[in-house]
Amino acid sequence: MHHLLPLLVAVPLLGAALLAAVGRHVPRLVAESTACAVSAGTAALAVVLLTHSSPPLTEWAGGWEPVDGHSVGIVLTGDGPGLGMDALVSVLTLAALAYSWRSFDEPPHGHAGAFPALVLVFQAGMCGFVIAGDLFNAFVWFELMSVVAYALTGHRVEEARAVQGALAFAVVNSLGAYALLMGIALLYARTGELALTRIGDALDAQGPPDALVLAGFVLVLTGLLVKAAAVPFQFWLPDAHAVAPTPVCMLLSGVMVELGVFGVWRVYDTVFSGPGGLPAADAERVLTVLGALTAVLGAVMCWHQRHIKRLLAYSTIAHTGLFLLGIGTLTPEGDDGVALYVVGHAGVKAALFACAGILLDRYGSVDEHVLHGRAGPLRGVAVMVVAGGLGLAGLPPFGTALGKSVDEEAVGGPLTVLYVLASAVTAAAVLRVAARVFWGLGPAPRDAGGEGTADPDETTGSGEEPETTRRLGRVPDTMTAVPALLLAGALAAGTVPGFGDAVARAVSGATTAGLVHTSVHWTPLGVGLGLLSSVLAVAVAVVRPGLLVAPDRAPALRRLQSGHIGDYVAWLLVGTTVLGVLALPAVLSG
Repeated sequence: MHHLLPLLVAVPLLGAALLAAVGRHVPRLVAESTACAVSAGTAALAVVLLTHSSPPLTEWAGGWEPVDGHSVGIVLTGDGPGLGMDALVSVLTLAALAYSWRSFDEPPHGHAGAFPALVLVFQAGMCGFVIAGDLFNAFVWFELMSVVAYALTGHRVEEARAVQGALAFAVVNSLGAYALLMGIALLYARTGELALTRIGDALDAQGPPDALVLAGFVLVLTGLLVKAAAVPFQFWLPDAHAVAPTPVCMLLSGVMVELGVFGVWRVYDTVFSGPGGLPAADAERVLTVLGALTAVLGAVMCWHQRHIKRLLAYSTIAHTGLFLLGIGTLTPEGDDGVALYVVGHAGVKAALFACAGILLDRYGSVDEHVLHGRAGPLRGVAVMVVAGGLGLAGLPPFGTALGKSVDEEAVGGPLTVLYVLASAVTAAAVLRVAARVFWGLGPAPRDAGGEGTADPDETTGSGEEPETTRRLGRVPDTMTAVPALLLAGALAAGTVPGFGDAVARAVSGATTAGLVHTSVHWTPLGVGLGLLSSVLAVAVAVVRPGLLVAPDRAPALRRLQSGHIGDYVAWLLVGTTVLGVLALPAVLSG
């Protein structure tokens, strides 16, 4: 079975090449159906390999196997977490392609295969990243994923804001990639190895970490945390989501950001968790501090948005913080909870972005003020938005709730309160939008006709253009079926018997702790905390009418989202410095 691992990357790449070659000569129906078939086939292959991944599958591409214990070849590792993420990536890619089928109008005109080809290359980069067994090739897939994401974000090149958002995305993420590459170079200089496990073994053989190992750790984590949009590396994400096409937003928030968190977990667990890496206490401090800051800032900024796509982007940032807190426990329970949380979050967040796209194409805006009370006829969409908001809150039996409950018990103490509050606030923001947009609750906004009173540092969403040739009079069935199925999948993750245990077994098979895994199941405490965060979300969004309106005057934190690339680069340097300071005791104690 290990010989099939390269197909997880090769199949979408070949599909993209085919569409790029013949896309000008085939109807759009054929091009999009082909792309959907390729994504579905890749997902099926990942699931088949996942059932045969114990022990983990290993394939040396091109037959370049190690000689005398040293290797320079491309190694692919098909373990539970990697293949599980491949399946998730492929399923969400299929959902994004199905959502755009026969509805999303993308440039360039006359080339029906252009957009689906780019999406398939994006899928290939993400699939390659999660099964890469060596750091350098993980960087290669990281860059492929990033470059295609830049193009997809700025796909509507006729719009200046799309180009600006894509440029900010490209500059910040490219600098993160350079940091990752420099970190890889330092580790290679120290160990002479590129394979993840061999780097870890070499560092352990050399004793306690020194300044060079610390620098490698900080630079590698900087690159991965930029992709994860953790504070203070997060500024590119809201700008990118505000201008990216809806299907692209579904992938950015649904899986790409989570791949940054996956990379942090993978690199620490295989490279830096031993005696030659970063001590557990220092790694826990780094991840806990950054996770807490990310969760708090993401939740606060989420509440203060009226641009629905930006609001959802900040919700993603807040949940990234919760994921980092979970893996920061450095326990099997924390890892299992994050894995299940990510699965549920992918379905819920992609569904919410799909609903935002429906509003954009039906009413020509994603501004909460402009849409006030106008979307009442879309009752099915209203139900899905409410369900998605409650899913973000962690309402049982969503998969987000089960993963969240496992992590809450793993972190314990004050951090459990942070889980409840962050999830409640982000969910409350979504429920507030639903209450105002679909039912017209709360006072009518005074600036609903335009952007005249909007803050200069934030687009409001009223200037957005529909992604169809004209505003939809009737929403196509595919656009409503996709979010409905995604929400159903998020529910299934928390209700299907044995699914949580299957996720735990898959995760534990790739950890340094061996095959020990926890039992993932509902507990009275987990159910109670999920209900509590859901009740808080509803109370904040609905019970107090005055809170239904996003504040006109944003806190000083919003001013940091300036839109200036230079500011974002400065914050990236600040974040790298903070990482170094938080990890410095590892060297001083050594």
